[in-house]
Amino acid sequence: MAEHLASIFGTEKDRVNCPFYFKIGACRHGDRCSRLHNRPTISPTLLLSNMYQRPDMITPGVDAQGQPIDPRKIQEHFEDFYEDIYEELGKFGEIECLNVCDNLADHMIGNVYVQFREEDQAAAALQALQGRFYSGRPIIADFSPVTDFREATCRQYEENNCNRGGYCNFMHVKMIGKDLRRKLFGRHRGYRRSRSRSRSRSLSPRNRKELDRRERDYRDRESRGNGRSKERHDRYDRDGGRRRHGSPRRSRSPVREGSVERRARIEQWNREREEKQ
Repeated sequence: MAEHLASIFGTEKDRVNCPFYFKIGACRHGDRCSRLHNRPTISPTLLLSNMYQRPDMITPGVDAQGQPIDPRKIQEHFEDFYEDIYEELGKFGEIECLNVCDNLADHMIGNVYVQFREEDQAAAALQALQGRFYSGRPIIADFSPVTDFREATCRQYEENNCNRGGYCNFMHVKMIGKDLRRKLFGRHRGYRRSRSRSRSRSLSPRNRKELDRRERDYRDRESRGNGRSKERHDRYDRDGGRRRHGSPRRSRSPVREGSVERRARIEQWNREREEKQ
C-alpha cells in the first residue's frame, strides 16, 4: 500500500495531494483547492509570485493607452527585468535556472522561478527578499516544490502549438536572447536548461548510481592501460559528453562498447605493458 501511494504521489491518480501544485508550485483553485498543497519548508527553488509586469498586461501587443507596442520593445523590457533579477539574486549563490512565466492566468501570470544550486542559498535569498519592493510593488516570495522544470513546462508551447494559449495550466516560459543568456549563464551553461523536455526522462537514483559506478570503473581500468585516456575523459566530463565543435574526429563513446570487447582490449593493454617492462 505504501509503495502504491508513493508511486502515485503528485499525479492525477493522487486524490489527496494536488498534482498541479506539486508540478508547478501554483494552482488555479488556490486555497479553495480540494487537494492538499504541501508547501516545502526548504527548497533550492523560490517562487516570486506575479512579479513580472509585462507592458501589454491588459491586451497582448497593446499598451494601457491602446497603442500597439513594438515586439522588440517588449522583449527589451523583459530582458532588462530578467537581468535585474539575476544580478540581485545572484548575490546569494549560483543560480541554476531562472524562469519567467508568460502565462495569463491569475495564478501564473508574471511568476518568477529561481533555482539555486544549494538550498541554503535559496533560504538566504528568501530572507533578504522579505519586506522588499520591486517597481513599487511588494515582492511575494516563498519556497517552491518545483525542482524539475521538465515536468512543469508545456511541451506544446515549446513546439509552438499549444491550443490553450496563455491560460494553459503548465508553464509557458518566456525566453531571453542568446546574447543575454551567454552573458549571464556562460557559453555552455545556457544549453543545460532544466526546462527542456526534449531530452529523455531522468534516470532513477538507483539506476543513475549504478551507471555512474560502471562508467567510473571503466575509466579507471582504461586509465591504467592507456596514458592518453585521462585527457580524453577529462574533456568528456567538461563537455558534458558532447564532442567539441571543430574537432577533427569523434572519439568512440565507452557506453557503446560491449563488455567482451572491453575485457579483450584491457587484456591486450596489460600484455603490451608487461612486454615493455
